[in-house]
Amino acid sequence: MEYYDRYNQFQSDGEHRVVPHITLTKKSSDIIVTYKKNVSRLDKFSQQYYGTPFFGWLIQQANPQYGGLEWNIPDNATIIIPFPLLTTLEEYKAKVDDYQYYYGKQ
Repeated sequence: MEYYDRYNQFQSDGEHRVVPHITLTKKSSDIIVTYKKNVSRLDKFSQQYYGTPFFGWLIQQANPQYGGLEWNIPDNATIIIPFPLLTTLEEYKAKVDDYQYYYGKQ
């Protein structure tokens, strides 16, 4: 699987723009897991369910109730793993394109 650089669309001329929060659609194929503080990690969930550790950010995106930092996730929290990966990435990319269409490349 090729790495997906989620920051690529938010850079120009060496400048970085704010990456907006994108709300992902819940799907019946999503996987529900329990987060164990000091044991679980989003990169490990990514490796387990996607076969690569590089999509912890996507799992975080699907769980906005815990904020943008993994250490804010409480013990025994329910975590949604958006699944399958490629379908979720396509949705994410389309919503980023929509965001940039409506709000411009800020």
